[in-house]
Amino acid sequence: MVKEASETMTLETVRNSLNEQENTIIYSLIDRANYPLNPKMYDESASLIPGFDGSLVKFMVMETEAVHAKCGRYENPEELPFFPGNLPSSLVPSQEYPNILHLTASSINMNESIWDFYFQKLLPLISAPGEDGNYAKCAASDLNCLQALSRRIHYGKFVAEIKFIETPQDYEPEIRSQNSDSLMKLLTFEDVEETVKRRVEKKAAVYGQRVSLVEAEPGQKPKIDPAVISRLYDEWVMPLTKKVEVEYLLGRLD
Repeated sequence: MVKEASETMTLETVRNSLNEQENTIIYSLIDRANYPLNPKMYDESASLIPGFDGSLVKFMVMETEAVHAKCGRYENPEELPFFPGNLPSSLVPSQEYPNILHLTASSINMNESIWDFYFQKLLPLISAPGEDGNYAKCAASDLNCLQALSRRIHYGKFVAEIKFIETPQDYEPEIRSQNSDSLMKLLTFEDVEETVKRRVEKKAAVYGQRVSLVEAEPGQKPKIDPAVISRLYDEWVMPLTKKVEVEYLLGRLD
């Protein structure tokens, strides 16, 4: 049984969390921009890890997730692994998390899409071409970016629950008819999305400044292109978040 979100989570707490998650994503991407693209890390046939059939970054993510699973990370409904198959059980005492979400939430996982757009589309926009061989730190930076993006996008489950609790009469007819297009329209607020895109672009411009005690040279570029962060939210973060919301709502009355 779903505990009403309003008892432990409000629209204000959700907004605050999303704002903080913006900061985490931007700082993580700024850190990744310190390294070149390092394409050899992502080459499935490079055999950088003896005995492992996959890329170095895949090895890093899988092994880290296994350790995190033993420490109970994925018992938290806000966290989802990229490689959920055969994860070890938690070795620490279980923590009781508020039972806010409907059971359908556990079946929604967009991490495959996040993995694809991150490596195929986003990474070439923030990293310079080339290799520096600093694979361990670079892969760890990729992992931080992936986890931050995943948490933000899957937070759509909580956003959807809050919206449903506030105005169930708006959503129930479309849920009962399984009308995903109508649900998407109900969840889309273009003015809000434009505000988010402007805000993350401004944050990236501020956070990416190169601070110096001497006057900066004219035309000095930030560590990351702020327009890329706006594009990230426009093309991937917000659309995938709304997809999460729609999938969650479609099963909300089951």
